[in-house]
Order: sequence, then C-alpha cells, then structure tokens
Amino acid sequence: MPRVAAVDCGTNSIRLLIADTDGRTLTDVARTMEIVRLGQGVDVTGRIAPEAMERTLRVARTYAEKCVATDVERVRFVATSASRDAQNSAEFTRGIAEAFAAFGIEPEVISGSEEAALSFRGATSVVLRAGRVGEPPRASRIETRDTRPVPPAPYLVVDLGGGSTEFVLGTDDVEASISTNIGCVRLTERHLHTDPPTDAEIAAALVDINAAIDEAAAVVPLERTGSLIGLAGSVTTITAHALGLTSYDASRIDGTALPADTALKSCDALLHASRAERAALGYMHPGRVDVIGSGALIWRTIIERAGVAAGIDTVLTSEHDILDGIALSLA
Repeated sequence: MPRVAAVDCGTNSIRLLIADTDGRTLTDVARTMEIVRLGQGVDVTGRIAPEAMERTLRVARTYAEKCVATDVERVRFVATSASRDAQNSAEFTRGIAEAFAAFGIEPEVISGSEEAALSFRGATSVVLRAGRVGEPPRASRIETRDTRPVPPAPYLVVDLGGGSTEFVLGTDDVEASISTNIGCVRLTERHLHTDPPTDAEIAAALVDINAAIDEAAAVVPLERTGSLIGLAGSVTTITAHALGLTSYDASRIDGTALPADTALKSCDALLHASRAERAALGYMHPGRVDVIGSGALIWRTIIERAGVAAGIDTVLTSEHDILDGIALSLA
C-alpha cells in the first residue's frame, strides 16, 4: 500500500497524519498535532500575524522532515478557514512550498464545501464501520466504539474548528453542506473576553452562533438528521470531560455515543469554568484552555438545535475527520 501524508492546517492547530492506505482504509504510521493559532487576530485584522506565521511554518518544516524520514510517497497539505480569510495568504503559501520542496507541493486553500466533504469522508470512514446496520444507538448509557451499533442515517457531521464550523448531511455521499464563520478562536476573540465569561458575553456570542445555525439550516435540512457526529478538538475535549478521563485518550473518545443531556452538562461545565480550572484538567491541551468555552457554547447550541429539529437525544464523537479524508483522497 502507498504511504501518504495529510496535513490539516486550521485556525487553531496544524495536524499531520502519515498512513498506509488502500483507498478505503488507513493504517496509521503517525498522528501528531500542534496548536499554533494561525488564525490569531485574523477575524479583526484580515491578516495572519507575523508571529503566528512563524509558529506555523516552524512546525510545518518539522512535519516535512518527518515525511522524508518515514518514506512518504505523496503529501497533501490543506489549509482552511484562517488561510481563506487572510489577505497575506500568498506569503503563507510560499513558506509551506519551501518547507515541502522535497515533495513539490503547495498548500491547498480549500473552499468551505470541499472542507465539509473531506470531513464527512473522514468521519464516516470509521465511525460507521462497526455494529449492526440500522439499529439506533441506545441513549440510556454512554457507549464507546467497542459497544455501539451503527447509528441511523442520514448523518449530520459537524466539524467544529477554530475559525469555521462545517455542517454536512449525507449517508453514503454528501447530500448538503455549508461552512459557517463560527469557531472557538473566532468567537473567543469576538466575545468571550472575561475569565470566566459573563452572561452578557455569552448572550452576544449566542447571537452569532444561532445566526450561523440558521444559515446552515437554510441549506442543510437539520430535521432529517438521523445521527449527529461531532469532530475536532472542542468536541473531543468535551467528550473527555463527559467520560471523566484523567488524561486525553483518543482510543476511548473515538466512537463514543453520549446521551445529549450528558454532553450538554459537560459543555456548560467547561463554558463556565475559569481558565485555571480548565488548565488543571488532565485531558486539556494547554492551547485549548482559553478557547474551549466558546467551543463548548457552539457545540451546546448545535446539540440543542438538532434536538429540536430532529429529536436527537444521542451525540457521537469521532477522532477521524478531515485529516483522514485528506489521506484517503491521495490513494
């Protein structure tokens, strides 16, 4: 099987997956993530800050060296929200091209619709593989990847990032999708300035969140949702809280089905916690301490709205997302 590498460079983090693939499945060689906050200030200035640019390019050079050392054949580097929005994205493109010169690639600043499609492919490639087709998940208890049945279709995959959130509905293929401009970094910078956030700040952020969900609902029929699947660091961190983990354990988080009310309680706890309280949690990445509150607020509102629209009472978490979709696209 060919060995490929996928790089997902978002608003908050840059991630690398090196895997062997047959086009349908992935065998991981390495997965790594660094929080570089590329989107620092982009929402206000429209430009990638010099220090954010340097942080990201430094990690990218390290990733490129790892690809060479592990005999990767093909690399795809995808950049999302912050790079779409920045006026100086050409400088970023040059820096990445130099870092990955051995592979002759440039970063692809993809559209929101392509980001959504890649996220959907990555999430559904794994989360739907086990269990008994057609049997709905039980909401009476928390289910892990090893115990859950295949959830009912259609699947609403929500990729909650730093600068944008994608809503994708489909079963075997994407039927409807949209990328919205809400994310944990963007809303923290806009609204949640106090530690912990005030009721007034939360109310202001909710105006933006509900407007974005309204925008999504006009394109993606939320009422058709059979299963709600959440992706990315905010969602996985909330799931770690719900599971009571003492350290971050992707193998326990991946595929977990939470009763909606359990997920909502964890969202509220993280939203209202101080940054010192968040930092003391063993599963909390230091780079998420300041932004997990807005991520929790976004996820809480999406769960509530999906509950009203489609009667969703269980939410699933996947550790497999756009990164897996990028790697599969290289086969």
